[in-house]
Amino acid sequence: MVYKFVVLSDEDESFVREFEFLDSHTLLDFHNMIQDELEFDKSQMASFFMATDNWEKEEEFTLFDMGTGSSTMEVAVLEDIIFRKNQKLLYVFDFFNERSLFVEYTGELAEIDGREYPSCTNSKGVPPKQVVFGGSSRKLYNNIVVSDDEEDEDEPEVDDLFLNGDDEETPPDFENEETVNEEEE
Repeated sequence: MVYKFVVLSDEDESFVREFEFLDSHTLLDFHNMIQDELEFDKSQMASFFMATDNWEKEEEFTLFDMGTGSSTMEVAVLEDIIFRKNQKLLYVFDFFNERSLFVEYTGELAEIDGREYPSCTNSKGVPPKQVVFGGSSRKLYNNIVVSDDEEDEDEPEVDDLFLNGDDEETPPDFENEETVNEEEE
């Protein structure tokens, strides 16, 4: 059996993705499909949550075992967690800003011979950025001043120290080798 899902974003009404998965696929397969389709960085954390009809989070499915009693995406087989039409899931892809994609199960159909699953069957709009820095983060950096002082002419430039071949010279010999050898004994 093929399960159909629509994925929406509250950040851009024109963003829509529709996917088809076999009932034997897992939420990890779904995660990987979303990551590939939206060209997200796969090293970032993400979770699926079962959701109420009002999009309130319920059971969490994590990328790997967090030791918190939640299930992992790898063991969450679609036919075991999808029970009814219009069932909702949240795909949290930016934990720091609590940003999610809204996933809704829209129905099922028979498997089409020759079609590879999972597949994206409809792609409209620009995907949300995977990570954004909120206004509060930007405000913290707006007031930083690196230096208002004139450049100190006594200090050599970085270019003068490293890029003019000076770094290839051998260091000078120690003047007091005897003192060093006495301390070692």
